[in-house]
Amino acid sequence: MSTISLQGKVAVITGASRGLGRAMALALGGAGVKLALVSRDRGKLEETAAEAAKAGAQAAIFQVDVTDEDQVRKLEHNVKGRFGPVDILINNAGIAIRKTVVDYTLEEWHSVMDTNLTSVFLMCRSFVPHMRGRGYGRIINISSIMAHISLPLRGAYSASKAGVIGFTRALALELATDEISVVAISPGPFATEMTAPLRSSPEQLEQFNSSVPMQRWGEPEEIGKLALFLCSDGAGYITGTDIVIDGGWTAR
Repeated sequence: MSTISLQGKVAVITGASRGLGRAMALALGGAGVKLALVSRDRGKLEETAAEAAKAGAQAAIFQVDVTDEDQVRKLEHNVKGRFGPVDILINNAGIAIRKTVVDYTLEEWHSVMDTNLTSVFLMCRSFVPHMRGRGYGRIINISSIMAHISLPLRGAYSASKAGVIGFTRALALELATDEISVVAISPGPFATEMTAPLRSSPEQLEQFNSSVPMQRWGEPEEIGKLALFLCSDGAGYITGTDIVIDGGWTAR
């Protein structure tokens, strides 16, 4: 991976304040990518930007609610003004509300769908025009193995992540002749802030550990390396698909 250079490329990464988003930002920044880091949490974004700067990357933070159409349009304008046209878009923003279907409120349902799926549409609609006609473009949408299998209390989350895969396939077909690849990544259990409640519960921890043939949780840096490869020239023929990275869970 150290041989991959993306010097001068510009990437927008949502959910970049922590976890997988931060790991992908640092991996791309280390390859020379200029980073537009997006999240609602300014403090955490500043931490990511500072870490990227230590590695020599140019990074700017944008405190944005990516479920809001007007804020996304403003983000597109501001990023272009700061860095120029965007080459790489990583849609990573996501939330999970764990409840049974009958206990879900409509507001909670919309919150999960808007954050996990509608934001992907809004971001792609704004940034795809940056990539057209330039001979290169990369869009990575973060889905989940919960789009392939599921568990109790994951109704809204599984539905939203399955939608991300369907959207990825359709957009890939629309952009194939523009040399813009669109790929989904479906992570299994990774050790991030989002999964901390699961890992703090002995019962939940054992359930997940017993489901993963490799018998460990993924490290965020492993997603970072995958994203870096997908943005390289060597991955230019990979589009319209979903890459599962789960330690073997869905192979059972």
